[in-house]
Amino acid sequence: MKMTMSQSAIDWYKNELELKSGDHIRFHIRYGGCSTVQKGFSLGIVQESPDQPAASVEQDGLIFFVEEKDEWYFDGHDLHITMDEELNEPIFGYE
Repeated sequence: MKMTMSQSAIDWYKNELELKSGDHIRFHIRYGGCSTVQKGFSLGIVQESPDQPAASVEQDGLIFFVEEKDEWYFDGHDLHITMDEELNEPIFGYE
């Protein structure tokens, strides 16, 4: 699994969560919501350090990651996080 993030998505998380260099953000699986890869589940975020990352992006001193235990959710897809500039919110793409 690969994970990519656009600079605008990184900047959005940095501003919205008031992140500083050295912070870690985990994308985790939560029950409920809407997803194109797993019906009935969606991605959530939590600020915590990585344990066994399956994929990560490090930029501006920040680390964004997905743990190995959550890799099943992606069903062999890569995660690409970009921004919807019109709605000013992140978009999760799966390829």
